[in-house]
Amino acid sequence: MTAHQFNKIATYRNPAELRARLLELNIDLPCDDEIQTTAGGSPLAAPIQIGDFQVGNRWCIHPMEGWDGNTDGTPSDKTFRRWRHFGESGAKLIWGGEAAAVQHSGRANPHQLLATPDHVTGLQQLLRELTTAHVEKFGSVEDLLVGLQLTHSGRFCRPNNQDLEPRIAYHHPLLDDKYGIDPQDNSVLWTDDELETLIDSYVQAAQTAEQAGFRFVDVKSCHGYLLHEFLSATNRAGNYGGDFAGRTRLLKTIISRIHDACPNLQILVRLSFFDTIPFHQGALCGEPVDFQSSLPYQYGFGCDRQDPTQINLTEPIQLATDLKALGVTALNLSCGSPYYNPHLQRPAAFPPSDGYQPPHDPLFDVVKQIQAVRECKAAVPDIPLVGTGYSYLQDYLPHVAQAVIRAGWVDMVGLGRMVLSYWNLPADTLQTGTMQRKLICRTFSDCTTAPRNALASGCYPLDPYYKQSAEAGTLKERKKK
Repeated sequence: MTAHQFNKIATYRNPAELRARLLELNIDLPCDDEIQTTAGGSPLAAPIQIGDFQVGNRWCIHPMEGWDGNTDGTPSDKTFRRWRHFGESGAKLIWGGEAAAVQHSGRANPHQLLATPDHVTGLQQLLRELTTAHVEKFGSVEDLLVGLQLTHSGRFCRPNNQDLEPRIAYHHPLLDDKYGIDPQDNSVLWTDDELETLIDSYVQAAQTAEQAGFRFVDVKSCHGYLLHEFLSATNRAGNYGGDFAGRTRLLKTIISRIHDACPNLQILVRLSFFDTIPFHQGALCGEPVDFQSSLPYQYGFGCDRQDPTQINLTEPIQLATDLKALGVTALNLSCGSPYYNPHLQRPAAFPPSDGYQPPHDPLFDVVKQIQAVRECKAAVPDIPLVGTGYSYLQDYLPHVAQAVIRAGWVDMVGLGRMVLSYWNLPADTLQTGTMQRKLICRTFSDCTTAPRNALASGCYPLDPYYKQSAEAGTLKERKKK
């Protein structure tokens, strides 16, 4: 299938037309006819137990990098605005809200928040903004669970400007070539001794989050960032690579150390549950880079070594089992990376500036994620799972979300870019069973294109705050180029 041979979601006039398209594609995905409300018994309205906390419903807000903090790692007015919207959304699980770096050198951009010990006050203020907004709209925070995502960006560190300052787990032949890393330069590799210091930074960041009032931390292990990359470090020597035990040791050690230092703090993990080959722009649409010389493929987690375009969930399911045994109280399952296979990680009709036209109907990638979560749920039923990739469903997001939760495929549904344009979606659907169509994210990808051009992430097409900003004009000019 070439690019453009699929209908945009907005062209489907009702759930029956979307179901017909799913049937045509031979895709197994339930989609209800009507949006159910809380009063109507919506599966999305049911509470769920996460650790020792009862969360009030099944909507979750994903953590995001806003590119809108101050350069000193504190939140700006834009950051406060986004978090206020998270509080107003009606979702009862705020999964990190933000990706906060555990070290300055590990920031993905110069405006990323920091979770170092001298940033307690800013994080307290951010949390207060969110909870105050929630109380003003819903009356209480007794069933609202809020945490902070802890991250190190690894291969994608840009702490000072737009230039990469990578620190990597191992030399990946395809990604080294894509991002201009000398395969002979071992100065960019973490040593085992340096990782001991990094573990200390994660522990200090968790203590910072706890002091600021967060109830949990998410040890981010997704999207090509450092802890995700270690999961595929097959060709790395030492304690933190090689076999499955070695490749998962860093993540598990960080979790254990945080448990020891903060016994009252819940630990959750957002995990890229499977990878695929890096993609690039082909003649018509995105294509995998040539990987034949890299077979058997040892550079992905959760993909088949003989055919890395295919999923193999043996190790990811084992990791999910191990994390539950370590005391992790919930998992948020994503996949791949927005840097080198965005069509898979964030299905969209319109690519970001550093992306490519979809290689097939994005519905395939939405369902690929949903089915992987379903498989994990069947294998590890006793740990709550949050699903990802639903925003592409647009008008029919709640129709599918309530159907898959009712079917037991997933426990909660997460929203990322959707809440940048339509932060009231959870409340509207649960209270009235309707959506404000003019606010629905259409996956224009400006929220990604803007950060790729050193601008704040926001919904420039639909949110008047960003649409009327000076950055909107800058973004338009840069997109033309």
